[in-house]
Amino acid sequence: MGIKTALPKSELYIYTAVLSLALLWAGSWIIEASSENVNRKAVRENVKPGWHYFGRKMDASDFEWVMWFTTFRNHILFALSGHVIFAKICSMVSPKNRSLIYMLYGSLAVLITMGWTYISLILSHCIILYSVALVKRKWLCFVAGVTSLATFKMEPFNTWQEGFVTGSFDLQDVLFYGGCGFSIMRCMSFALENCEKKDGNYSFMDLIKYNFYLPFFFFGPVMTFDRFHEQANNPNLTRKEREMWNITIHALVHLGAILVVDVFFHFLYILTIPSDLKLLKQLSDWSLAGLAYSNLVYDWVKSAVMFGVINTVSRLDHLDPPQPPKCITMLYVFAETHFDRGINDWLCKYVYDYIGENHDAIFKELLATICTFAVTTLWLGPCELVYIWSFFNCFGLNFELWVAKLFSLPPFSTIEAMSRRIRGLFNAVNFWQIILYNVLALNSLDFAQLVAKRLLLKGFPLSTLSVLFVTYCGVQLIKERERRQALLDDPEPVPPPEETSYPPVSSVLQWDRTRAPLPPTEISH
Repeated sequence: MGIKTALPKSELYIYTAVLSLALLWAGSWIIEASSENVNRKAVRENVKPGWHYFGRKMDASDFEWVMWFTTFRNHILFALSGHVIFAKICSMVSPKNRSLIYMLYGSLAVLITMGWTYISLILSHCIILYSVALVKRKWLCFVAGVTSLATFKMEPFNTWQEGFVTGSFDLQDVLFYGGCGFSIMRCMSFALENCEKKDGNYSFMDLIKYNFYLPFFFFGPVMTFDRFHEQANNPNLTRKEREMWNITIHALVHLGAILVVDVFFHFLYILTIPSDLKLLKQLSDWSLAGLAYSNLVYDWVKSAVMFGVINTVSRLDHLDPPQPPKCITMLYVFAETHFDRGINDWLCKYVYDYIGENHDAIFKELLATICTFAVTTLWLGPCELVYIWSFFNCFGLNFELWVAKLFSLPPFSTIEAMSRRIRGLFNAVNFWQIILYNVLALNSLDFAQLVAKRLLLKGFPLSTLSVLFVTYCGVQLIKERERRQALLDDPEPVPPPEETSYPPVSSVLQWDRTRAPLPPTEISH
C-alpha cells in the first residue's frame, strides 16, 4: 500500500466532472441566497456599499480583513515599505550588522504605534524569560513561558496588563495581543534553544534582535530562534538563481488573491449568512455544506495572504520564513491541518515531536497530542468553544494513527488499488470532520451544530451520501496529485535492460555443420 498507487484515468475523469458540477451547484445556491436576502436585517447590518455600477454590496463581517485593506492599508504598507528600503540600504552598508538594524527599525515602529509602556511591558517579559533561560533547564523554561503566556490569555491578568497601554484605535486590541502572544512564543523558543547550546549562552541582545524583527512581530509567523539566528547573522547575501523572480511572482499571486476575495465578497456573503440562524434553516443542505466549506477556504486564503505578504518582505531580507498554510481543499488528514505553519512548526519541534518521538507508539502519541493541544488551547485563549475544538481535533489526530496502523496490516496492505479506494472513503469522512471541528471555532457552535444535524440526521441518506461521494471524488483527485508529485520527487527505479541471450558456442558449431552448403553460383559471387 503506497502513495504511488494509480487509478484508471477514466475513473479520475468521472471524479473531476462530479466535483466540478457539485461545486458549481453549491456556489449557485449561495449566490442566490446572498442576492435574495441582502435586505434582511441580520444581513443588512453586516454589508456595506460596494460596487455601485454593478449594484452589489460587500460582505464586511470580517473586522480584521476590512481593517487591513481599508482603514489601515496605507499604514501597513508604509511600515513594511520603510522596513524594506531601510533594511536594504543598511544591509548594503553593513551586512554583518543587519540583524541589529532590523531590531532598531522594528523597535522604533512598535514604539510609535503602541507607545513606550507597551515596549516596557514586552521587555519585562523578555527579561524574565531570559533570566530563566540562563538556568538551562528545559522544563523550567517551558513552565515559565507557559505561565507568561497565560497572563495574556486569562483574566484578570490580561486586562491588568492591557491597562498599561494608553491610546485607543480600531486595531489596538489585535496588535496588543498579537505582539504579546508572539513575543512570548519567541522568548520560549529562545530559552529552549539556549538549553541546547553547549558552550555558554546566547546574549540578551540576540533575544531582542529576534523578537523585534518588525515583519514577524505583530502577526507572526513564528520562526524558531535557531533558524532566525543563523539566517539573520549570515553575512553572505547572495541570492539563488531566479530567486527575485520567484519573490515577485509570489507577491503578484497574493495581490491576485486579495482581488479574488474582494470579488467573492460582493457575490457570496459567506461570513454574514451563517450569523442568521433563521435564514440558515431555510437553505438547502447543499447550501449549508457549501457555506461550511467556504468559511474554511476563506480563512485559509486570509492566512495565506497575511503570511504571504509578511514572507515576501522577510525573503527580501534574505530569510527563509515558514511557508503559508497548506490549502484547506488539499487537507483530508488532521496531521496536516493548521492555519499557521509557524505555530505548527513550533509546536511540533518543542512539544509534539519531543514527546511523541517517531509517533509509532499509540500511548506516547496520545500523550504528545494531549500536551500539544493543551498548549494550543492556551495560545488560542481558554474558553468553551476552544475546549470543544481542541478535544475533537486531538481525537481526530489519534484516530488517524489507529486507522493507519489498521491499514498497514494484511489483508489491507496487500490490496493496492482497492486499499486506496477504501482509504479514500475514510478520508472523505475525515475531511468533513475537519470542516465541522474548525467551523465551530471560526464561525459559531450553532452554525456547526446546524450543519451537522442537516447533513447527518435530517438529510440522511440522500444529502449525507451525496456530499460524502462528492468529497470522496475530491479526495481521490488530491491523492492523484500527491501520487504524481511523489513520482517526481522519488522516481521509481528503472529496471536494467535485459541482456541479449546468445546460444552456446557448441550449438552454433552444430548448426554450422548441419546447415546446407551454399550453391556454387553464390560462392563465385
